Amino acid sequence: MTTNADEPFITAVKPLVDAMGGELLPPDEAGADDVVLAWEGVDVVAVRLPQLADSLDHILAAMERKRGEPLADLDRKAKQEVVRILEARGAFSVRHGVETVAGALGVSRFTVYNYLNRDKES
Repeated sequence: MTTNADEPFITAVKPLVDAMGGELLPPDEAGADDVVLAWEGVDVVAVRLPQLADSLDHILAAMERKRGEPLADLDRKAKQEVVRILEARGAFSVRHGVETVAGALGVSRFTVYNYLNRDKES
C-alpha cells in the first residue's frame, strides 16, 4: 500500500481489518464494494472486506490460533462453546456454514445441529 503505514489512523484500524480478514488499500484504488475511511475530511485508506465464506474460514483460523490447537482436537464441551460463539457471530447464515464448521470441528453436520438445538432448549 502506498499510504504511509505509520499513519495513526491506519495503525488504529488495522487490527480490526485484520480480524475481519479484510485488506487495506490506498483510497484511490478502492472499488465499488470497498469502504473508504476518511479522517478529518481526508480519505485515508480503503478497506476491502472479504466475502462471507472467506470470513468464516478466517474466523475459524483465528479461533484455532487463540485456543492454540486445532478445533477438531477440542473436547465436546469446548466444541459446543465454539458453536455458540459462531452462532452469535452469524456463521450459520453463510451458505454451507454448518458444513464448514463441522469440518473444522471434526464432527458431522448432525452434531453441529444438535449443538445448536441444545442451546435453544436451554
